[in-house]
Amino acid sequence: MSFVLGITGGIASGKSTVVTLFKEQGFPVVDGDIVARKVVEPDTEGLHALKKVFGSEIIKENGTLDRKRLGTIVFQDEEQRNLLNRTLDSFIRKEITKQTEVAKRVSPLVIVDIPLLYEGKYEAMMDQVAVVYVTPEIQLQRLMMRNDFSEKEALERINSQLSLEEKRKRADVIIDNCSSKETTQRQVLDWLKKNKFVS
Repeated sequence: MSFVLGITGGIASGKSTVVTLFKEQGFPVVDGDIVARKVVEPDTEGLHALKKVFGSEIIKENGTLDRKRLGTIVFQDEEQRNLLNRTLDSFIRKEITKQTEVAKRVSPLVIVDIPLLYEGKYEAMMDQVAVVYVTPEIQLQRLMMRNDFSEKEALERINSQLSLEEKRKRADVIIDNCSSKETTQRQVLDWLKKNKFVS
């Protein structure tokens, strides 16, 4: 029986770093962001569904999704953002489920990396959920530095997600990413050893 570990965090919490650490240990990763891009490739059902909801102006002449235009529509309007999530939810969920099942056949541990895991109610698919945690101050600082955002821009993006404090309360496993990469790495290895995925 394969064990499925869902990994989530907040924007700029260092989730990708943690996922990479599991990948380096040889465990397969189902990446929610890659899946979300895959389901809206040209001529997919997902892209047709988006076109129906948001109009043909979100499709470029070459048939690909105009992410920038769609982003402008949904980013500042929570209702539109919810509509986008509802439109793509079934396509993304189906693909994540399919990829997870395939990975379970070849590995005792499967990592499923979903930024909006709790928001999308994916926890039922997981055996455990690990939250990559940083303090609100560190999150704000890192996001402003990483994306060259003003404080207002960074806070808008942070506040469009469920807070890290709330995610931490719901987590089965907390990976604290407030200090060095080595400290984070040690927590990942400790969890793998404790659960006998590495010796």
